[in-house]
Amino acid sequence: MQIISRCGLFLWSLLPVLAFAACDGGPAGQDQLPQVSYMVVSPQKEPLILKTELPGRTAAYNLSEVRPQITGIIQDRLFEQGDFVTQGQPLYQIDTALYAAACDSAGAALQKAQANAQAAGLLAARYRRIVHSNAVSKQEYDNAVAAKAQADAEVAFAKAALDTARINLGYTTIRAPISGHIGRSSVTSGALVTQNQPDALATIQQLDPIYVDLTQSSTEILRLRRAHASGLLRSSGKNAAKVKLLLPDGTLYAAPGPDGAPVPIEGDLLFSEVSVEQSTGSVTLRAEFPNAEGLLLPGMFVRAIVEEGAREGAILIPQKTVSRDNRGRPVVNKLVKNATIRDQEGVFNLAATVLTISTDVDNDKWLVLDGLREGDRILVEGLLKIQRGRPVRGAQVNTDGSPLSPDAPAR
Repeated sequence: MQIISRCGLFLWSLLPVLAFAACDGGPAGQDQLPQVSYMVVSPQKEPLILKTELPGRTAAYNLSEVRPQITGIIQDRLFEQGDFVTQGQPLYQIDTALYAAACDSAGAALQKAQANAQAAGLLAARYRRIVHSNAVSKQEYDNAVAAKAQADAEVAFAKAALDTARINLGYTTIRAPISGHIGRSSVTSGALVTQNQPDALATIQQLDPIYVDLTQSSTEILRLRRAHASGLLRSSGKNAAKVKLLLPDGTLYAAPGPDGAPVPIEGDLLFSEVSVEQSTGSVTLRAEFPNAEGLLLPGMFVRAIVEEGAREGAILIPQKTVSRDNRGRPVVNKLVKNATIRDQEGVFNLAATVLTISTDVDNDKWLVLDGLREGDRILVEGLLKIQRGRPVRGAQVNTDGSPLSPDAPAR
């Protein structure tokens, strides 16, 4: 009777241990483990084209400020403000009377110089024939030859003066130096304009094509150059220097295609500055875009989508799987097996892993540079259910969080 009582007491003392074992590792305990979902890390099969958005402003391809090259009174304005003008098209007419008279005067001075040169030439030729017979002195002959040379110089001077007068007369018609859209006129008929005046009469801007000046931080440019040099990034081919544009209203800069659907209009990245702006620490890049419809206007704020390059075997994970530790570092929770639960299907331990991430892709994924490799399992949903140091039961899902296909083997 005493032996049975001791055995009963022993069994009664084991009940808490057995109950704890059942809750921790037995079938009943496994059913009570937190249920979480995880995805398996897999590199991208196709090269990932990395893009970045840069702020920028549009600038005219060519810009010319129309100014008078002579002084005079404006008689007429020969263009409509805001119109498209072609190179050489008359824009203003200045009173020609003064400059026409100067041109006539220069022409008369040329005729006089030519007559004097003709007389000096005849005299020098006559002296040349008789100087050997001592009919004239050698000194008189030399003077005649010098007078002929001086008369020829006066003819050349008169010709230059006539050319100058003709040029000034031509300047009385102010013409467009370039083709483009002309803005408002700052003067009207009857206004006095002066040579080399500081104020422009009008401004002409060539808007097709048009420039877009972009700004990028010097740190980012340095990172890209190092990535290309190390082989992490490679050129994305013929379109490596292509740029797309987002208009101020957020729409893509595009034109109607053959089927009526909008087709993005691409620009060419021309160059980047060789110096860094000291006040902002940024570098200016210039792109060129076609602007046949005139939709882009100078000074417009836009955002450009620039292709940085292509990354082979890129690892992308959903942004919702990444949290931050107390030091601000990006962290994911890996689901790993260990010796105690290796034989238990679907049961894992959690291990926090610090990542090195580069940039966001499509606004919902992170590009991971370090911390993950192919085949790693990372927690997708169920973070609030877990307890530190306790195992979890995981079910694999697709990268977008949807359930795994029944035919697809879990990993």
